Formats: sequence, C-alpha cells, structure tokens
Amino acid sequence: MCRLLGYLGLPVTLDRLLYKPEHSLISQSYQPREMTSGLLNADGFGTGWYHPQRESDPFTYKNTVPIWSDSNLPSLSRYIESGCVLAAVRSATAGQSVDLSNCQPFQQRLILGIHNGFIENFRQTLYRPIRERLSDATYQSIDGNTDSEHIFALLINVLEANPTMALADAFHKTLTILSDLGQQYQTEFSANLVISDGRQLVASRFANHSPTPSLYWLRDDPLFPDAVLIASEPLFAGNWTAFPERSILTVTHDLDIQSRSI
Repeated sequence: MCRLLGYLGLPVTLDRLLYKPEHSLISQSYQPREMTSGLLNADGFGTGWYHPQRESDPFTYKNTVPIWSDSNLPSLSRYIESGCVLAAVRSATAGQSVDLSNCQPFQQRLILGIHNGFIENFRQTLYRPIRERLSDATYQSIDGNTDSEHIFALLINVLEANPTMALADAFHKTLTILSDLGQQYQTEFSANLVISDGRQLVASRFANHSPTPSLYWLRDDPLFPDAVLIASEPLFAGNWTAFPERSILTVTHDLDIQSRSI
C-alpha cells in the first residue's frame, strides 16, 4: 500500500504540503495510521506539480530512497510553488522492483496519476488481460512493471480512444473495465487513485473486496483557504470527510466538488 496526497487551490510551496502538516507524507512514510497492509512506505516516493502561471506538461521529482532520507527534497520543496500537486510515498508489493520506473506519479502529457492499492497476484492474473486492451502506443509507454502503472495505462487508453470524453467519465469507464476484469478472472483489487490534468482532481475510493483503503477530502481549511486536499490519511486535525466506498470525487477548477457512485 502507498499513501497519497492531492492538492488543488491557491499556489503554495511544496513544503507546506509535504513537510509542515503534523501527519505529513513524511510522517506517513514511517508511521502510517490507516494502512490495510504493510508497515512502512519506504520504497521510494514522487511528487508532480503544474506550473502556476502557464499551461505546460507537469513536472515530477522521484527517488527510490525513503522520502525522509532524500537530501534534495527539503530545499526543492521550499522553492517550488504550485496550485495543483500530486504526491505519493510507496510501499512496494512483494515481487515488484524498487526503481524509478515504478515510482509515482505516472505521467502522460498533461495527465498525472497516483494509485494506492493492488491487484492480487498481478503477473498471474490481470497483467496480460490489461495489456491486451491497450493500443500499441499506450502499451509502449509503460516503463515499469507495477499494477499501478497498468491501471494508469488503462485510463490513458480510454482517453486516447475518446479524446472528447471528460476526465471523470474516462476515470469511471476505466474502473468499470477493471471491475469487469476482476470479476472475469476472480481477482481481488483495490484502486484508490488521484488523477489530474492541472485544472481538476478526480479521485476514487474503490475495491472489489473488504476492507477498502481509506481516502479523505478537505475544503477551505484555515491552513489552506481556497483549496481542496485529498489524502489517504488526514494530514492534520480538521473537518476531513471520508470518501464513500465505491465512489468517484471530482474537484473542478473552481473547487466545486461532485461525487458519484461507481
């Protein structure tokens, strides 16, 4: 399992998101409170962000070391400012390698994505069925071997096949495909995801088994006015709202929040 963070709102420096909260991603990497499997998130990390003044492909910074031991991130996070940020700390599934290609967030042009969850016995179950549904271009874009990146590739494939489809609709269709595959191959999976194109966040709390991994959202907290935060675990005391199970939440560019069931 991993721990996730999404932010959309007024531009802030990354250190306000990654370091300063009482239960920040740094704390969650070595002392998570709500993980359903694993004890630590020490198998790398990554953060992605969008330029606050102009539209461009997002930027990412990743490392395979535990986030608490990266010597560059504290300085970078005080310098970098953005109004749209995704970040994740990783707990690698047994058998999956710890290298940069497997660190999140994953990126395809404007789209960033992060995932907390797993596909049971991925290589023996849904690995080939997912790949068989991808276009050649999307297939070739996969760099690593994680179930997380393959779920992201499914989403990209849906978007490329339906270029006018809204991101939330493509997200919903992706999870429907994943559910159908899980049922067909009698495979358990969990898919808490946060996706962005720089103007919105779309996130899911979803699993085809119990328990469903935790996910929360918070809007307009005094510490982060005019902003929405999404996190696997609350970062600090506040009016955090738990996602309903089997739901998708969309945060639009004007911070309107829309929720629907899967």
